[in-house]
Amino acid sequence: MSSILQLNNLKKHYATQKAVDDISFSIEKGSIFGLLGPNGAGKTTLLRMITGIFFPDSGEIIFDGKPYNALEDVTKIGYMPEERGLYKKMKIGEQALYLAQLKGLSKAEAMEKIKFWFKRLEMESWWNKKVEDLSKGMSQKLQFVTTVLHEPKLIILDEPFSGLDPLNANLIKDEIFGLAQRGATVIFSTHRMEQVEEICDHIVLVNLGKKILDGSVTEVKQQFKENKFSIRLKEVPAQISSDAFEVVEQKNQELIVKINEGKGSNDVLQYFIQQTSIESFNEILPSLNEIFIDLVEGTAATTRAFQNVSN
Repeated sequence: MSSILQLNNLKKHYATQKAVDDISFSIEKGSIFGLLGPNGAGKTTLLRMITGIFFPDSGEIIFDGKPYNALEDVTKIGYMPEERGLYKKMKIGEQALYLAQLKGLSKAEAMEKIKFWFKRLEMESWWNKKVEDLSKGMSQKLQFVTTVLHEPKLIILDEPFSGLDPLNANLIKDEIFGLAQRGATVIFSTHRMEQVEEICDHIVLVNLGKKILDGSVTEVKQQFKENKFSIRLKEVPAQISSDAFEVVEQKNQELIVKINEGKGSNDVLQYFIQQTSIESFNEILPSLNEIFIDLVEGTAATTRAFQNVSN
């Protein structure tokens, strides 16, 4: 599959801070891509360069097979920033119409698409309300609509579920899947790792301006697995002793075991088959949240050590 966006050796510095330090990655068309990192990692600067708000100090951006041109390509991108960009005194319908026309739609096209999305997200009665009268969740739904209604090729969503109740979060999540299925590419930026695991195909993790992880969600979890398994037994033996594994945790009839180097899951199964009945046996993969914390803390520790040596 071809890429919709390719970043090659992007750099952006502010005074002495390296906000983005030689970052490269590509995003496939029709994918849901997670851009992750702690506060101050460089995510917002990356997104602002992709949308043409900032220009990189060096490096290049390739958009849909061509060098990125912010003036020409901006109408092909929908950007929903974490900081809300709505006009508080405008009526909701007028605002949606105004923003749609800024993206190149005629008034008739804009009205047709606004009515479609307002009906789809149960917003039809909001037309004459002002933005300042909306709750945070209602504002999120409006901002989502104004981001996607011009049918951009690339949709950037920065913390799109902030302020949404579970029902509306599921509603927006289903729309994100639908947009990708219809050919749009979505960049999804959030601190909620459980949402990333559920939604994203591929992730990049940045910290301190550098890329520290790049891969599919499945590949990443396999890469950082610790050879741990959960085994549920009909009856736990009084004594467990094997050179194939060690028991790291026990909860009633469930054991968490870690397989020793040079051994495999069959060795564990064979041991317990001889001892008792096995009810379930599953590999334990780390969550993205665990991987995120380990990598970010590891990067920070390495940086501190380097600074101490330098000083």
